[in-house]
Amino acid sequence: MAEERKPPFRRLSRSAALRAAPIVLVAIAVGAVWLGYAAGWLGQGASPAPWAAAAVFAAPHVADPARALAGGRDWLNSPPLRPEDLRGKVVLVNFWTYTCINSLRPLPYVRAWADKYRDRGLVVIGVHTPEFGIEKDIANVRRAVAELGVGYPVVLDSEYRIWNAFGNSAWPAFYFVGADGRVRRQVLGEGNYDQSERLLQSLLSEARGAPVTDPIAPVAGVGAQAAPDWDDVGSGETYVGHAKAEGFASEGGLRRGVAAVYRQPAQLRLNHWGLGGEWKVGPEFATLTGATGVIAFRFHARDLNLVLAPAADGRPVRFRVRIDGADPGAGHGFDTDAQGAGRIGAPRMYQLVRQSGAISDRTFEIEFLDPGASAYVFTFG
Repeated sequence: MAEERKPPFRRLSRSAALRAAPIVLVAIAVGAVWLGYAAGWLGQGASPAPWAAAAVFAAPHVADPARALAGGRDWLNSPPLRPEDLRGKVVLVNFWTYTCINSLRPLPYVRAWADKYRDRGLVVIGVHTPEFGIEKDIANVRRAVAELGVGYPVVLDSEYRIWNAFGNSAWPAFYFVGADGRVRRQVLGEGNYDQSERLLQSLLSEARGAPVTDPIAPVAGVGAQAAPDWDDVGSGETYVGHAKAEGFASEGGLRRGVAAVYRQPAQLRLNHWGLGGEWKVGPEFATLTGATGVIAFRFHARDLNLVLAPAADGRPVRFRVRIDGADPGAGHGFDTDAQGAGRIGAPRMYQLVRQSGAISDRTFEIEFLDPGASAYVFTFG
């Protein structure tokens, strides 16, 4: 089977934006001074945000955004939107994928903008471009869209047609398209939400010929969609599948594509992880082939998330989470209880830890009590 074209990187969050900032600042310096550049799109009286949240880029050239969006075959929440349906509209295009924490945390803002400005000419379109095979299943995406409260149109982009037409390179990504059909700005990563809303207001004012200057209301996410604690994140995205796995610490290393018995490490260094029990590790994920099994990770963050799927035949899988060998108590995540108990019922991201106290290096363990669970990637916040 030919290898599918994959995006060069999965997500651009605050830490990634900070790493990218020197490159972006050089590019901006060639064309404009940052403050003047920011003021030009943020609007009168707005102050530029620090390079802490999202990377803001000048408008990329996309030959025909409306026609590129029409390349999607499957749409949710809407019939397929044709170029003529978008003519004269301000369009916000959000590239996302439903297992990605960096895609989930902006959703409260995107939902709020869609509701607030729908009657004044804004069309929000979510372009769902998957990374993992489970995200290509339309039933999984439909379930996620409903559970996440996404009511605006979503187009499935499983073949990366729209992604490539936009020249996109990150989740999440936002493209601000004016009523003239041109992309006016590109934002990669989380944050800068107030400035993004001001830009939408500016584009709507231009399209309507009348000012749109609503107050910027506070938005708060719930559960996994809540804002991260960026100041205390010392762990980064870590894949379990062997194609991108790093920091694996079980003796003997990962055995690719075959069922093998692993011994859980007695101790883990920060940002290292290990398996216990019998697992089969494929390129995207590891599947528990034994009756029970464990994954352990030494991490530093308020939140720990893990993308998980139930058994291949759909059977749910029970699990139990521990932090430093004890029940999580008040530090349990949205998908566990105080005793650490939880259940994998659908393929998605599970928030397993949300610490309420001081953040320090901790050892996380998840014990699967039934066979068949698959684990994809750890993320933090």
